[in-house]
Amino acid sequence: MHQITLWRRLLAEFLGTAMLVTAVVGSGIMAVELSPDDVGLQLLQNSVATALALCALILTFGPVSGAHFNPAVSAADWFLGRRSGTGLKIKDLGGTP
Repeated sequence: MHQITLWRRLLAEFLGTAMLVTAVVGSGIMAVELSPDDVGLQLLQNSVATALALCALILTFGPVSGAHFNPAVSAADWFLGRRSGTGLKIKDLGGTP
């Protein structure tokens, strides 16, 4: 199996997080522009756009880094998978080579 280097995984997590933040903020701004008087519709537009962006990011970066996009999720992956050996290794969690 091809081993993906740590710097590639970190770069994928950084780019995925940046793109997710951009999608959430951008969809919020666009929802306000599209429906200025209907807050419920704004929330629907924002949540649908965010969900679709997250799906695209997971499909894109999942094979490289697992697409966690959140350090708490990475820590939970290590914690829950440490007994069975299926989660992240402690050296990958801390970012050490």
